[in-house]
Amino acid sequence: MKFKILLVVCLIAGIATGYYFYTDKVAEEQIKTYDTEKVIRMDLTRTVSATGTVQPRDSVEVSSKITARVKEIPVEENDTVVAGQVVAVLDGKDYEAKRDQAQFTLTNASQKLARTKRLYEIGAKSLEEFQDAQYEYDRAKSALEEAESDVNETIITAPMDGVVVGEPLTAGSMAVQGSNNPTVILRIADLSEKLVKAKVDETDIGSVKVGEQATFTVDSYPEEKFSAQVIKLSQTDTNNSWSTSSSSSSSSSSNAVIYYYVTFQAPDPKNLLLPAMTARLDIIVGQVKNALCVPIAAVKTDPEGSYVERVTLDEKGHQVAERVPITIGLYGEDYVEVVKGNLKVGDEISVTYEAQKNSSSSGGNRSRGPMGRPPF
Repeated sequence: MKFKILLVVCLIAGIATGYYFYTDKVAEEQIKTYDTEKVIRMDLTRTVSATGTVQPRDSVEVSSKITARVKEIPVEENDTVVAGQVVAVLDGKDYEAKRDQAQFTLTNASQKLARTKRLYEIGAKSLEEFQDAQYEYDRAKSALEEAESDVNETIITAPMDGVVVGEPLTAGSMAVQGSNNPTVILRIADLSEKLVKAKVDETDIGSVKVGEQATFTVDSYPEEKFSAQVIKLSQTDTNNSWSTSSSSSSSSSSNAVIYYYVTFQAPDPKNLLLPAMTARLDIIVGQVKNALCVPIAAVKTDPEGSYVERVTLDEKGHQVAERVPITIGLYGEDYVEVVKGNLKVGDEISVTYEAQKNSSSSGGNRSRGPMGRPPF
């Protein structure tokens, strides 16, 4: 009898202990904790990043229209030149000789034409002979004009105002003419104003507009921040991949990222920027003052839209999360603007990420999937 009573007591004690631990575990599971951030007001800026190259406003490669040896280069690198100034002299002895020969030929043709004309007028020469003499004269005159032009081309002048950039060709070098690859004698650039030509990803190009402001840095002056303004957007991608001529070559790289050129005006009052420097730009594509903002990490989405979880304390001091639907405005780097939603400055909102679990029952509610921030 005593054994039975002891067995019953032990059984009751075991059940009580198990129930205690079970209810304690359930209570722990029901009490959740959240990492929170406050709703704030701030000036919000959205930027698009791009990489570009510093370029002069205008530049030209000075080459020769004739083939000749360089006789003299009266300018040096970094010299300032004006349009019409002599920047190179070529050896013109051969062309001068051809000009003198052309002049002699023209004089002879002129005398022959005069004699033939007199004889034709008295009937001693035929019309055909007179026309031949006229043709020889015209051809000689044209040859002389060409020879004189070649001699004039031995004196090369600057086509624009600017600065000589890079080392000019040295005296004694051969300057070769050509329509495809002529010898570049020197380069002149207008450095009074700088441009930056950058490549912008196709996902961001729609946000960039003419007139928008940007800032950029270059490796040579990492602590210096330069300003810029968008002045031109290219209407075709950098590879012209849409055109018929390039469609066959671009078909194999259809998954490649598409870029568009954007040109910026870049004031340089200190004259620090040099052509070909790499510029890393932040283009300001959106700004709003004193916006109601929440951390991007706090924004979650589901089929009903975007929302945040406002966290408050119940009467026992435990955290309780309340869903608050919101309408998203401008995205910044870490915060996003809330243009509509029942939120106020100082509200605590959850930045804790929690994936929804899929329902295993066939008749239950379908899972809404993982929660995350809405796309840009």
